[in-house]
Amino acid sequence: MSVLASFAFVLLLMGLGRSLVWRRLVPDSAPDALNSVVLYVCMPASILLQVPRLEFQATAFGVVLIPWLLVAVSTGLMLLAARLWRLARPDTAVLLLEVPLGNTSFLGYALVPVLASQDALPFAVLYDQFGSFLILSTFGLTVIAIYSGGARPTPAAVLGRVLRFPPFLALVFALTLMPAQPPEAIRNVLQQLAGAMLPLVGLALGMQLKLRLPRAQLLPLGLGLAGKLLLLPLLAWLLCLALQLAPDARAAVVLESGMPPMITAAALAAMARLAPELGAALVGYGVVLSMLTLPLWRWWLGL
Repeated sequence: MSVLASFAFVLLLMGLGRSLVWRRLVPDSAPDALNSVVLYVCMPASILLQVPRLEFQATAFGVVLIPWLLVAVSTGLMLLAARLWRLARPDTAVLLLEVPLGNTSFLGYALVPVLASQDALPFAVLYDQFGSFLILSTFGLTVIAIYSGGARPTPAAVLGRVLRFPPFLALVFALTLMPAQPPEAIRNVLQQLAGAMLPLVGLALGMQLKLRLPRAQLLPLGLGLAGKLLLLPLLAWLLCLALQLAPDARAAVVLESGMPPMITAAALAAMARLAPELGAALVGYGVVLSMLTLPLWRWWLGL
């Protein structure tokens, strides 16, 4: 399937998901159910299939380092922007979460092989698991605690969250016990399960899509989308050049850094009553606009 056809397929799935919700043909819990299938079945299958092929060299460590460098830079820039434009504290909290944290698992795992290659997917898994997921579990929860007035997460709580996360457990198994060339029967099953990810993700995104936002929050929306879809992948590309990452790793890092804002981060911010409308709008508009910006980054990478 070509890149254009893949994006058309994603947009079609999103439209179908939105229509199912609009016509009330599915329950309100439908997107959560689809996301659970992706989280517990499709993502672990993809990890078990792709990660054992990865050879750990300096490139792999660079892939893990870059998302942490990006969160440090984006935090400084968002705090500076919040001071310059006098943004409300809840809006600042959402920007601190949503600019560095992208949809690197649900959407990233599905699109990186399409936009780059299958060989780039293991690097996308490293970026997501050792980058986005750990950043959300540490930095993300700390931001929510500071801006909502709650208790900061303890190391034990963070470790427990990591050890209960199915894709992370699959990653540990893939790095230690899973053979690079599993038996054909097992490989076929894993391929079928991993192949279901894109349709399920597209439908779930459409069901969760929200594009409404009060006019007072248009500025933080614009700052967040520009930072997430344009500035962050540009910084990631520069860091890849500085670290001399291999082409497949560079493609995975730039594309993962340019994925739209993370749904989970927006949901956690909403649960803490931190600008839920802004978080939902960043996710919704981010998904739609990324259908334009991701192909541009693919072109920039010469893929």
